Amino acid sequence: MNDFLEIGQIVNSYGIKGFFKVVPFTDDITRFDNLKNIYIEKNKQLEKKEIEEVKYHKNLVLLKIKGIDDINDTEQYKNCYLKIDRENAVKLPEDTYFITDIIGIQVFTEEGEFLGNITDVFPTGSNDVYVIKDELGKQILLPAIAEVIKKVDVIAKKMTVKLITGLI
Repeated sequence: MNDFLEIGQIVNSYGIKGFFKVVPFTDDITRFDNLKNIYIEKNKQLEKKEIEEVKYHKNLVLLKIKGIDDINDTEQYKNCYLKIDRENAVKLPEDTYFITDIIGIQVFTEEGEFLGNITDVFPTGSNDVYVIKDELGKQILLPAIAEVIKKVDVIAKKMTVKLITGLI
């Protein structure tokens, strides 16, 4: 499992006082209110930064970082990802997982047939859909519902599924 979780991406500056415009990768964008620090991934390095202020505009987070005080300071961070350590992650309900923990998991049927690895997760509103790709590049789309997903072991990176009629 990754020690850090992506919670957003800086897409631009906002105003002239050093605010970042952030696209959140979290279901509850107000969770930024509870963070004191954040990590900015820049050139594959993590820089720990202190959050000074959080505002919201439409579906975006406006984030002010201590020590970044004007628009010129923000430009170097455009397109960088924001991360938190697992200690600051929200507690998930049972049978719910962080996408980063699902990507790469090997998927097997209940009969032990290897289907492939999860390469992507699409939220659809009612449930997520897992994209599974086999060694030949063939994709299978599986809904993340209890009827299909039978067992998930994020530590062992293994998932067991029941293929119901019409899925593949």
